[in-house]
Amino acid sequence: MIENQKIRPASVIGPLGESLTIDSLPPPSTTRWVVRRKAEVVAAVNGGLLSVDEVCDRYSLTLEEFASWQRAVDRSGMPGLRVTRIQHYKSLYERQQRY
Repeated sequence: MIENQKIRPASVIGPLGESLTIDSLPPPSTTRWVVRRKAEVVAAVNGGLLSVDEVCDRYSLTLEEFASWQRAVDRSGMPGLRVTRIQHYKSLYERQQRY
């Protein structure tokens, strides 16, 4: 029975080392996504605070959009989430894959 229950942590460590709870995440009405907010949402999913489906529903994101945030964090950390630098990090990652 216990394995069927979802056990969630009360908090997770955020991208800047702070403690994140559901209440401290960006509000569901967020429309302006700065790097810090994106990184907090990715950290919440990676830490088990929310599921990917819950994040997509809560913030009206597509699965592809959220997955791109996760890939950016995995590849380049928080700087990879900057919209103005996406092309730079994409080309850098592609060059690294060739070698």
